[in-house]
Amino acid sequence: MKTVYTIGYEGTDIERFVKTLVAVGVQAVADVRAVPLSRKKGFSKNSLREHLENVGIKYLAMQELGDPKEGREAAKAGDYDRFRAVYSAHVDQPESAMAIEKLAAASEEQAVCLLCFERDPKTCHRFIVGERMGAYGYEMMHLFGDDPVRYIRNQDKLAKRPSTLS
Repeated sequence: MKTVYTIGYEGTDIERFVKTLVAVGVQAVADVRAVPLSRKKGFSKNSLREHLENVGIKYLAMQELGDPKEGREAAKAGDYDRFRAVYSAHVDQPESAMAIEKLAAASEEQAVCLLCFERDPKTCHRFIVGERMGAYGYEMMHLFGDDPVRYIRNQDKLAKRPSTLS
């Protein structure tokens, strides 16, 4: 199996977030937010791109995989069954399916991490995107951006990239 990473930036700051990605060896971040803006310093699209590029990580804008407003509202209300139904219907549309195929192709060449806000991947649509990538042979590894040292300490437990893709 191949690995696609996921991460949310809830509960962290941009410095620890970026250190986590670097510690794991992420080479590209796929921003799957419908609206790539944030009140949290450093996480709006352009600022995030700059922080990532400063450490050699590519920024991939994937707004077509963002959660529609109806799904975001359901998640915010804690109605996760409705959220999953709304987002699943969205992600099964041809445009979204093509975006997932594009994401899987990008992941063949580099270690990609799906980005959204929620810390808990099970309450975020990036989990559903990761599930859909299973059709391309991917499994998910969920990262938490608040303690990069845990990934440095546990380097031997991280997914290994084929040496031809360095």
